[in-house]
Amino acid sequence: MKVCIAEKPSVAKDIAEVIGAKQRKDGYYEGNGYQVTWTFGHFCTLKEPHDYYDQWKAWRLDDLPMIPPNFGIKLIDNGGVQKQFKVIEFLVNNCSEVINCGDAGQEGELIQRWVLLKAKCKVPVKRLWISSLTVQAIQEGFKHLKESDKYNNLYAAGSARAIGDWLLGMNATRLFTKKYGQGKVVLSIGRVQTPTLAMIVQRQKEINAFNSEEYWELKTIYRDTEFTATIDRIKTLEKAEKGLSYLQQHEFIITSFEKKEAKEGNPKLFDLTALQVEANKKYGNSAEDTLKYIQNLYEKKFTTYPRVDTTYLSEDLHPKMEGVLKSMQYYSALTAPILAQPIPKSKAVFDDNKVTDHHAIIPTDILPTGLSLDEKRIYDLIAKRFIAVFYPECKVANTTVLGLVDKIEFKATGKQILEPGWKAVYANDKSEEKEKEDEERLMPLFEVGESGPHSPKIHHGKTTPPKAYTEATLLRAMETAGKQVDDEELREMLKDNGIGRPSTRANIIETLFRRNYIERKKKNIFATQTGLDLIDTIQNELLKSPELTGNWERKLRLIEKGEYQMETFKQELIQMVIEITKEVKTNAYNKTIAIAQEPIAVTKIDKPKKEVKPKEEINIEILQCPKCKVHLLKKGSTAFGCGNFKVCGFKIPFEILGKKMSDKQVYDLLSKGQTTKIKGLQIPGSDNLTEAKLGFDSSFNIVLN
Repeated sequence: MKVCIAEKPSVAKDIAEVIGAKQRKDGYYEGNGYQVTWTFGHFCTLKEPHDYYDQWKAWRLDDLPMIPPNFGIKLIDNGGVQKQFKVIEFLVNNCSEVINCGDAGQEGELIQRWVLLKAKCKVPVKRLWISSLTVQAIQEGFKHLKESDKYNNLYAAGSARAIGDWLLGMNATRLFTKKYGQGKVVLSIGRVQTPTLAMIVQRQKEINAFNSEEYWELKTIYRDTEFTATIDRIKTLEKAEKGLSYLQQHEFIITSFEKKEAKEGNPKLFDLTALQVEANKKYGNSAEDTLKYIQNLYEKKFTTYPRVDTTYLSEDLHPKMEGVLKSMQYYSALTAPILAQPIPKSKAVFDDNKVTDHHAIIPTDILPTGLSLDEKRIYDLIAKRFIAVFYPECKVANTTVLGLVDKIEFKATGKQILEPGWKAVYANDKSEEKEKEDEERLMPLFEVGESGPHSPKIHHGKTTPPKAYTEATLLRAMETAGKQVDDEELREMLKDNGIGRPSTRANIIETLFRRNYIERKKKNIFATQTGLDLIDTIQNELLKSPELTGNWERKLRLIEKGEYQMETFKQELIQMVIEITKEVKTNAYNKTIAIAQEPIAVTKIDKPKKEVKPKEEINIEILQCPKCKVHLLKKGSTAFGCGNFKVCGFKIPFEILGKKMSDKQVYDLLSKGQTTKIKGLQIPGSDNLTEAKLGFDSSFNIVLN
């Protein structure tokens, strides 16, 4: 008998139907040589502190950091979970083979492996790996079952993620709660949660500190076209009025007219984050709601696997696209032009090198029925995006016109859509029509040298603060570790360094809401006073750094690929937890966060003067090699060097240009790219001394800046 374990009862039912296990038993289906059972999400979790040592049950600073000798797992304390686990355990211990039918991703792999580990599975294990739940996909998946060992690295990455979250979350939460919470409020610290909150707080501080300034601009109307002066914004109304008077005395002359044709590339297919961003912008959906709707569509077999981080399709899917497009009867008017000719196999859509465990989210060849309004909206986004990638590019004409009023230069720009291409797919969308009106600006033909009367005017405006995060912009910021990136190709490259995974970002945001660290005002997200004070309390920048968290994520992806060791990752986090614990225990910073009634109230205590803060200890060996960006630095007899020096070759000598370097100077050079000014540096090839900063050149050699 072969035992199949799915992640949900509904998925188990679909699989059982396809493989002929049609007899319903208590907790599983049976038939045709198969038994199909299920979990319902996580059955196991890492052991809690008190499971290792009784003394760790109480929260005491003296017990920190908590570093278990070996991490273990246990069943979740839930009656339904424990009852179903007994079914799984019995089946696994009385079968010839197990087929892991869990969700085909890192989290799904972790859920199933922990269950099999807890059930003490000793029989061979195969892996069902599919990207949709259609009958055809399940049948093909069972014909081509994978060896379980092929996914060992995926399991290692999932385990490393869970252990990393435990190490940092358990220790940092207890550490800051006992140090600053006065026993009245839990200060929740997380590997992904805290840098996400830090980004929101930083943006809010920028908004709060912003001082709006008035400005005036000179504009003029010539041949029904508005031109703007290219001079700096004017700071006073008096100067603006003088400028207006000056303009009224001279004619307008056209000095340049340039019209260039260009192409606007097709949008990318959706990954989960892009879908959540689009649904938030168009419908105001929260990231969590969008994940729920797309998960429903996947389980109803109408779309492919949703928890993906790629916007590409694998090349072997190209022959199947015609069948999918033909099945989309509700969109036949849009698919007809594509089906009238061979479907292009563009690298912008089909690229094996850009596909990870799964391809981008697309419709299946099953016609959707019985959808809620919210599910229809999400399906429509996916369907139209899928169709749009096969349309021609949009052709536009961009026009730039320059003019002069005596000595003051003016400029106007316009845009005209020549051939809509893929934009025709969205022609009837109201939001797209509004966007088209905003972006398309037709202009008359101008002749260089022509001149005539014009109507100058003054535009009065105010500078605006940075925009508060919405869920859409916050998701994008998490995806790029806080970097502002509009270019889709560049964003694709930065995904390995994003904060969290596509499948977890929605939950991170909801956790911050649930813990009253952030709040929603219309579509904007703001930090509460509790969230602001928590981030101010955390003096250690590593805990708040989106870049560092993004670096951890990159290492977890390298573990998935077999290019980084799980044990190395764990040891790095252990070292960091030790350093943070030591720093916070000895820190004299005395901020208190207290709780009274809901919502959480915050009591502020002023920071002490800087002179009472103990000298910060610097550990270079927790820093990453700036050259290979993989290994940590190690201290040698004469230099700090890459942990993989024989391959990488990067090092920083203890003495540079005749000057012994302090740990602070080395730390600045590594973390900031340059030191502060250093006196007494010997100029190369000379006996003269100089004062300068040290930095890196493009080959990571140390040079004078």
